[in-house]
Amino acid sequence: MRDRFDMTVTYAMHNALRRELHHLARAATRAHPDPRNVLRSAAGWELFRSALHAHHTAEDDALWPSLRQALDGRPFSLVRLEAIEAEHASLALLIEAIDQALAGPDLGLDLFGELVGSLVTGLRGHLRHEEEAVFPLVQIILGKEQWEHFGRVHAQRIGADAARILPWLLDGVTGRTVAAVLTQLLPESAHHAYAHRWQPAYAVLDRWGTRGALTVTPP
Repeated sequence: MRDRFDMTVTYAMHNALRRELHHLARAATRAHPDPRNVLRSAAGWELFRSALHAHHTAEDDALWPSLRQALDGRPFSLVRLEAIEAEHASLALLIEAIDQALAGPDLGLDLFGELVGSLVTGLRGHLRHEEEAVFPLVQIILGKEQWEHFGRVHAQRIGADAARILPWLLDGVTGRTVAAVLTQLLPESAHHAYAHRWQPAYAVLDRWGTRGALTVTPP
């Protein structure tokens, strides 16, 4: 049975987050240099955090309220949605704790590793939980206007930082997915900027400090 709503953007975001969790886990377990320095200096953590915040706040503000309204009178399904909302809150607290750990030297490496490990495990489980328990409800019970409203809000949240987030979001995906996502998230007038400025700038970005230190020759 064909889905009622095109969820290409949502699944692309989930897959991009999974990809970055792999890099985050590796960065956090490096013995040398201090893994906290990797997250402080590389762009990967900030990009990951920004994209996740845009995605989750769009769901919190524009998707879950509509779904909650549509699920009125279905207590079991509402409990499933409430569990997803609780996971959002827990993940936000973990990210806040990691940011605090990066801001100062007081937190030991062991505890820092535990925080990152909890985020990696928790977000992987959350993405799977959302896809298995809630997305089917969206397809079955949400109204077309409600889904389109979420799509607009999601595009707006990403659009605030589109030059950085969109190339990150589309890293390694098929050409068909690139075309579908750009059509949904960008006006056609901005597609040239994506192809000729945003994506090339992203391609040379060392997100997680894995390309080795650059040698800078003094002028």
